[in-house]
Amino acid sequence: MGYWEGSQTTRRNGSLSMASVPSLAASVRQRVSDALSAALPEAASADPLLRRSDRADFQANGMLALAKQLKGNPRELATKVVGALPENDEIKDVEVSGPGFLNITVSDAAIVRTLAARAADDRLGVPYAEHPGTTVIDYSQPNVAKEMHVGHLRSTVIGDAVVHILEHRGEKVIRRHHIGDWGTNFGMLIQYLIEHPHELDHETDAQGAKDAGEAAMARLNRLYKSSRAVFDSDEAFKARARDRVPALQSGDPETLALWHKIVDESKTYFQGVYAELDVEVRDEDVVGESAYNDDLHQVVKDLEESGVAVRSEGALCVFFEDVKGPDGTPTPLIVQKSNGGFGYAATDLAAIRNRIGELKADTLLYVVDARQALHFRMVFETAQRAGWLPEGAAKQLAFGTVLGKDGKPFKTRAGETVRLVDLLDEAIEHAAGVVREKAQDLTEEEIQDRAAQVGIGAVKYADLSNSMTRDYVFDLDRMVSLQGDTSVYLQYAYARIRSIFRRGGEAAKPVPHPELELAPAERALALQLDEFGDTLATVAEEYAPHKLTAYLYELASLYSRFFENCPVLKADTEEQKENRLFLCDLTARTLHQGMDLLGIRTPERL
Repeated sequence: MGYWEGSQTTRRNGSLSMASVPSLAASVRQRVSDALSAALPEAASADPLLRRSDRADFQANGMLALAKQLKGNPRELATKVVGALPENDEIKDVEVSGPGFLNITVSDAAIVRTLAARAADDRLGVPYAEHPGTTVIDYSQPNVAKEMHVGHLRSTVIGDAVVHILEHRGEKVIRRHHIGDWGTNFGMLIQYLIEHPHELDHETDAQGAKDAGEAAMARLNRLYKSSRAVFDSDEAFKARARDRVPALQSGDPETLALWHKIVDESKTYFQGVYAELDVEVRDEDVVGESAYNDDLHQVVKDLEESGVAVRSEGALCVFFEDVKGPDGTPTPLIVQKSNGGFGYAATDLAAIRNRIGELKADTLLYVVDARQALHFRMVFETAQRAGWLPEGAAKQLAFGTVLGKDGKPFKTRAGETVRLVDLLDEAIEHAAGVVREKAQDLTEEEIQDRAAQVGIGAVKYADLSNSMTRDYVFDLDRMVSLQGDTSVYLQYAYARIRSIFRRGGEAAKPVPHPELELAPAERALALQLDEFGDTLATVAEEYAPHKLTAYLYELASLYSRFFENCPVLKADTEEQKENRLFLCDLTARTLHQGMDLLGIRTPERL
């Protein structure tokens, strides 16, 4: 366990924060806003539009828009605002520049004092959301009796990160893994099991299976191939298999028992993949399509009676004015097929009714491939028309495609979909090479342990560092590089900080000293550290993990510059040494907490 890894359980169980710490940006924004109100009472609600700046610590641009609105001179207004700022020990200097910008520099003492308050808090001063609610998030939706492939990677990794980020903000998060565990294929599988009862026996595990999950998948693969071969060649068996479907839907005990056996085997396999991906999936959160089977007839009845859905050529459909096929004819959402069967839409609608009505969710999130955007738009609008879903309460977190180096959807050389376990194994193998090259005092067992943390972290970070909707190229050589925007770069920054404290021993005491003047590299690092809480608020509000990765990469880059320019253990004075150790310590804690929210480990040694 890493130096800070023990905080993970505490955080996820809802640790109590001492107090939230306003960022310097928030504090300065308030001071400028108060001065603006004093200088111009009619502008009391105006936003000073404060942002970080290269010319000073912050720049306020709000005077330009306000002066235009009031038909005044922005530079004169800016000068009045400066005059209305009371003396304080936080703002060191304010300069009016250009047409009316305010360039604001804060004092070194204010920076260090603010960071000291953050360091005294186990949440680093990050506040909880003012009005947390209940969010149900639907992600990582594998299919029973089928292998997880590269297409499941993004939903799982993105969903897991969003869960952690929202929980950290104080939101009540209910996870839902809407697995494909219902449908016509199960008639074929179950009928074959009835006629070949030992097909899933553990004695028939594949030789050399490395774990229970792989062995379970080997049995399921064998069952599927065997049953499919008979189904395609034997008409009598095909008829018996089709008759088995209504037996499953009506709850026949023998059929249900075998269905449970297939589902349990699949869950064993899923857990093996999730364990390697370092993602927690609890059994109670796996609520598949089958859970809503008993509700489908009521969904159909209510939609038809309310007029939201109508019969068309025997099928129950919902039509939309703006959804048409290539020939201009309306393309409906089909809730019930003409043969009486139910489509995905019926199950999705039943799930919405359950999540809003029974689980009392305020927000529904669906981490689903962007190619399903039209389906979910129609499902959400149908649920709104039926009065089951408040407008704006459901959102699809649509994600793009994982591409190969050729820029096409990632496939094997044979053109087949890449198995997720193969992808993860290859990432760990690549990472082992990097760790072994850098390792100085690690045993082979430690190298393999770090390789898993580095390899899996690299895969997750590469996914999360891209905007969700963008496609991205899966390139392991780049992902595990120590150079550039990679998780390994961040992990190495964290490990380098921990090595400083190991070398310093008991004499390495991190103590803030507000009285000291900060070097430029110290100031830049400190100001970035202070932005952590504001960044997390934006990430949570916009469901944008890539903004957290961007923040952490910039933090690690600024730390690297600090490390090169500011000697720590060999600082000029004891006070300077302690203050720099304090900055190192807070950087490590911030990197750890940020990476933890992304589901990425931070090993102490690399």
